[in-house]
Amino acid sequence: MRRRGKTEHVVLAMTGASGLPYALRLLDCLIAANCRVSLIASKAAHAVAALELDEPFPARHDALAAELGGRFGAAEGQVTGFARQDWTAPFASGSNPPDAMVVCPCTTGTLGAIANGLSDSLIERTADVCLKERRDLVIVPREAPLTAIALAQMTRLAELGAVILPPSPAFYHRPRTIQDLIDFTVARILDQIDVPHELHARWGERDGG
Repeated sequence: MRRRGKTEHVVLAMTGASGLPYALRLLDCLIAANCRVSLIASKAAHAVAALELDEPFPARHDALAAELGGRFGAAEGQVTGFARQDWTAPFASGSNPPDAMVVCPCTTGTLGAIANGLSDSLIERTADVCLKERRDLVIVPREAPLTAIALAQMTRLAELGAVILPPSPAFYHRPRTIQDLIDFTVARILDQIDVPHELHARWGERDGG
């Protein structure tokens, strides 16, 4: 979608679908790649975190950014948290878009709102900015089975230039752990936003491990 160049600023939005371990591993990799990350978590994402993670998310966006940034060794100021209704966030305007945005995991509700331009939160508004400014937008929907409604919304977003990337791990790299399966999907996300990684051997490459 965008002009190719170094990816320096990524907006990572976490919504209320199952799959927060994907988002946390992605954040870890973005920090390791020296990307600047703007973090947004929906209200439902906080509810899911209490079910899927060892510790629930802190209620405040700044505390969430500080906790996750500290967990993954971020440099000072590398990870910044934003409230869901923070319309003064720099990337809420097309004059200051991010290099890329990833919605991971993405609910079908958020998917539909983005597809129909319903910018009722900073997550949806930022996605709209990425579409209109032709910046990378990767949607990671975690739902099964998919309704015809969800499929139609995915088609609409794909036609607008977004990448629809469901977490669908392969097995040719012979995963041995759940982490291996998570890494496969995260690797595909990183590929789409031009962030280098060495999460696993690629097709045709022999895994030395």
